Amino acid sequence: MKINYLTFEIPRGFVTLAGALAFCTLHTAHGQGNLRTTLSEVVEMAKQQSIAARQAATTKETKYWEYRTFLSNYKPQLTLNANLPAFNRSFIEVRQPDGTIQFQPISNNNSSLNLSLSQGIAATGGSIYATSQLQRFDDFDRQNTLFNGVPFAVGYLQPLFRFNALKWDKKIEPLKFDESKQEYAEELERIALRASGLFFELLLAQVNLQIAETNLTNTEAILKVANEKYELGKNTRNEILQLQLELLKSRKAVGTSKRDLEVAMLNLKTYIGLQGEGKIELSTPLPPPLMEVSATKATEEAFANRADAIAFGRKILEAERVVAKAKGDNGLNATLTATLGFSNRGLTVPDLYRRPQDQQTVQLQMDIPILDWGRSKSRTKTAEAQRQFTQYAVEQDKQNFRQEIFTQVSLFEMLRDQLSLTAQADSIASEKYRIAQDRYVLGNLSITDLSIAFSEKDQAKRDYIGALRDYWGAYYRLRLLTLYNFETNTPLIAPRGK
Repeated sequence: MKINYLTFEIPRGFVTLAGALAFCTLHTAHGQGNLRTTLSEVVEMAKQQSIAARQAATTKETKYWEYRTFLSNYKPQLTLNANLPAFNRSFIEVRQPDGTIQFQPISNNNSSLNLSLSQGIAATGGSIYATSQLQRFDDFDRQNTLFNGVPFAVGYLQPLFRFNALKWDKKIEPLKFDESKQEYAEELERIALRASGLFFELLLAQVNLQIAETNLTNTEAILKVANEKYELGKNTRNEILQLQLELLKSRKAVGTSKRDLEVAMLNLKTYIGLQGEGKIELSTPLPPPLMEVSATKATEEAFANRADAIAFGRKILEAERVVAKAKGDNGLNATLTATLGFSNRGLTVPDLYRRPQDQQTVQLQMDIPILDWGRSKSRTKTAEAQRQFTQYAVEQDKQNFRQEIFTQVSLFEMLRDQLSLTAQADSIASEKYRIAQDRYVLGNLSITDLSIAFSEKDQAKRDYIGALRDYWGAYYRLRLLTLYNFETNTPLIAPRGK
């Protein structure tokens, strides 16, 4: 395994690192089926082919068809009702003129067809309809056939003083659909955040293996020098034993690092949906480009793009709907039905269409509670109290929403500064270890000081990878919380209604 050291430049005063253990990137000989990839490629794979991404796409499609179902409620509905056949052969009760009961046999068929076209009216909650009906009666005992029908009729049904579901659904359901689109975008960013975390777990495992193998090689070389010095009487047996102990620790660290690497690689491959037995080799990413992020801008974009921002208004409307339903279901409930058309009867179907008779119906149904012991008032007051609670809860959610954005922006800025410091510490520790190595070979540094430099170099490298992981994690979480790309200054989702 060969370690290639790169020279790179980090924005905002990050020092240039060149030389030993500067920017660890694996460059192993490519085995058959091995995949060399970057952070952005891993994130894209997770968004495209992971199980989580497929679940998010399925949920989005489900919400789309639910919205289509809602839209269909406001379009004309054409329905055919049929009762074919309707044969009946039995005995029926027939009261005689003298008051006695006789059971007479019957054998008939009473079939019917009803074709209707209806259209709901959201503004009033009523519906207008047109209908055509046909009925056939066959009396098999008397060999008689009669037809009855309504060639054409139009009518209107209007609930009075009642809850208008169509009106409220028209306000709320489009908001739910917009929420689903934002939720899908948020889920993709959540997948990116999770994929980046697994990426850095594997990258840290790779770096730990590199460190362990490098340390093993260096320890073996130093032990060889120490043995030569021991033979010349320039060091003690205690130093030899200390180096032998370090060698055993290095070998153990290599074995542990290999195990951790396999586990981290399996976790990443499983999550992003990568098939095959080949190994993944990661390239250490540069920090995200330098960008200015203000809490005010982030909050504005979050309210413009996030599903939670839509949910705030939706929850208030749903609470208002509950109050309206409680009021509509209490008190006077009435339904007005009016129909105008033609009807006729005859021995054949064509007879129904010859000089049909006018048909008019007007009906008003009422339901008036007289005594309910305050039940109607209690329902209304309960709904109003729930509405007030929802308003308070939404206000609290908005405050938490703003606070989360502000905290994340502050964290993002802090982690950027921390990354700069850990990069400098990594460079210094690496240079310090190289000097300590040279001094030990020359004989003017103790094994204890060499071990300290040894540990500081390893810890500085791990700290840098950890800082890089935290910074990229904060970057993806900021995208998740705002659905906004601060690199290109563009939203991650199209404006609402598109």
